[in-house]
Amino acid sequence: MQSKAATVAEYIASLPADRREALAAIRKVILANLDKGYEEGMSYGGIGYFVPHSTYPAGYHCDPKQPLPYAGIASQKNHMCLYLFCLYNEAGELRTFVKEWTATGKKLDMGAACVRFKSLDAVPLDVVGRAIKRATLKKFLGHYEKNILTMNKAGGAAAERSAARKKTSKKAAKAPAKKAVKKKVTRR
Repeated sequence: MQSKAATVAEYIASLPADRREALAAIRKVILANLDKGYEEGMSYGGIGYFVPHSTYPAGYHCDPKQPLPYAGIASQKNHMCLYLFCLYNEAGELRTFVKEWTATGKKLDMGAACVRFKSLDAVPLDVVGRAIKRATLKKFLGHYEKNILTMNKAGGAAAERSAARKKTSKKAAKAPAKKAVKKKVTRR
């Protein structure tokens, strides 16, 4: 559920009391552990934490007009979400986060890009704080660029293979068909 709120304060004020309390508590933990260089603002209809264009002019590879996302929190129709893009760049960080969360005994409902939860009691705030603290700006940008470079190389290699296949099939289509040669079969 994307909000039309223009500011973080408007967004939080627009929430029902239980969700306002939950997201405000998570926001407080994120801000307390956020490395210098990140900014907070409205992003993708929720509260976002990102690397601004002034620090990383290339922006987000999927939409360079957007700053590079790092984390976010939002209220959805049936749950609340904690988006931790900072974990998906580095497999070791993701494993550590999952291990720490599950060690608390709290259920982890994690999708490809988010942690879903229904109440603040379901979120181990200390685990969230440590994950945010570990993903410093320098580490985050290093992992992001490494992964983008890998994607670009893989994408470039795939494009080269695709072009080679197209070139081969065009040659095959243009080549004259070979005439079938009938062999004379002799019977005894």
